[in-house]
Formats: sequence, C-alpha cells, structure tokens
Amino acid sequence: MKVVGFIGPSGTGKSHRANWVAKERGIEFIIDDGLLIRGNRIVAGQSAKREVTKIGSIKRALFTQDSHAFDVKRTISMYKPEAILILGTSEGMVESIARRLDFPPVTEKVYIHEVASEFEIKQAISTRKEQGKHVIPVPTFEIKKDFSGYFLDPLQIFRRKGKGSYQLIGEKSVVRPTFSYLGRYTISDYTVYQIIEYVTSNIEGVSRISRFRAENHPDGIYIEMDLVLVYGYPIKGLLREVQQRVCEEVERLTALNIKRLNLVAKSLVVNNATGDGS
Repeated sequence: MKVVGFIGPSGTGKSHRANWVAKERGIEFIIDDGLLIRGNRIVAGQSAKREVTKIGSIKRALFTQDSHAFDVKRTISMYKPEAILILGTSEGMVESIARRLDFPPVTEKVYIHEVASEFEIKQAISTRKEQGKHVIPVPTFEIKKDFSGYFLDPLQIFRRKGKGSYQLIGEKSVVRPTFSYLGRYTISDYTVYQIIEYVTSNIEGVSRISRFRAENHPDGIYIEMDLVLVYGYPIKGLLREVQQRVCEEVERLTALNIKRLNLVAKSLVVNNATGDGS
C-alpha cells in the first residue's frame, strides 16, 4: 500500500483540499483527525473534533487508543486499498500515524503551500482563529451522528462554468469542536418544541402536547413528552408513528440526533362532529 502524507500547520485548509489532493493521485482512502474516509463516506474511526479538550483531540488524531487504532486497521485490511492519504500538521505526525496503524513508510509528502496560495492559507487561518471552524472532507449527513448536539454548517463548493454560471461540485462539513475557545452552538429547546408541535399537529389522532422537556447530552438530545390523544385510535401504533416522524423531522431540520424520545399518552379527548374536543 502506498502511503502519502498531506502536511500543513493546523488551520491552513488541509481538510478542505484533502479530496482534491487524493483524487489527483488516484487515492480513495483518507486518514483525517481520527477518521478513515473512503471517497465521501466515513468507514471507520472516531473524530478528534468530538473530544472535549485539545489534548484529547491530539491523542485521538494520533490513534493512541488501542481500540480506536484496531478499528481502523481492521477496516483497512478488509478493503485492502492500493494507496492512502494521511493528513497531519507535521512530517512527524504523519509518520507517527502510519506507524501506529502498521502502514508501510510514507513514500510521498505533499505540503499545503504546494496546493494552496498564500492568500488562501491566510484566509483559512483567519477563519479558524476568528470563527473556530474546522472542515471535515465528507458531506454533512455522513457526520451528523458523530456530532450530535454540535453546530453543523454545510459548505457548498462551486466551480465557475462561465460568466454568472456555477456548477456545484461537492459539499464539506464545517464543525465547531467543543474545545474551541468560542464555545459551542446549541439549538434552543423552544425551537425543537416548535418543530415537534408542528409535526404532531399533522398526525391524525394527536390532539396536542400537554408537557414537553428536552435535554442536550454529548451523545444527542433526550426528549420527554405527554400527549393528549383522540379517542378511537390505537394508542400503541399512534405513539410509534409520533416517535418515527418526530425523530425524522428534528434530525432533518436541525442535524441533532434524538437519542431518546419518551412518550406518555396522558389523556384522551372525544371529537364531536364540529371537531371540538369534549
């Protein structure tokens, strides 16, 4: 297996250009910040950007945990790629990752200044410092479950086709990690409630929400709801439909994972001919 290193200081735009560098060399697999990426899909690993401290992030990126390294090595042995691209902030980091994952020696090294202009590098560093944003070279939907509870900002990449005409060529995912000095983004409970209220109001058999509670946890959002249902509908099946539709819509609209949605049928109403509950 050929091993290529893609090297540049933190925040200079390596992840943003990783797919381009790999594609130019016919490389299908990328190691970036603890993840093994094949094309536009994460196939193994755990992202260093989920760690709560900078030290934890560095350790994760270097695969210091045996179970983490084993997961990636096992997947590599299954796919048997001809080449792999490793992203790192220095030659030593790239070589250390290769050794840790039992790869052959790094035989080619690409540096960020070879694929990005000085202006582009400065712009990337400025974005990192001022906004605390990090790019992962996969579409947003691929990393949503790895970043439950954190802000995801799809970054669309366009290519100019002609005057006033652009072609969409890809999408990246921008994440603010928890160790960023600018803190973390969350979506307010009331916003989540409004989405859920709208979804449930369109489900036949549900009258209203009588109690709502949402809590953000590192692994996702936990929700408890009491519902007032309409008499005459099968309760168990109706509650399962509410769970399914609420989870789908909240995850689609907010990129948050609902890890638990507890529903209680608190009471029933009987609809009369005019549609008023009694």
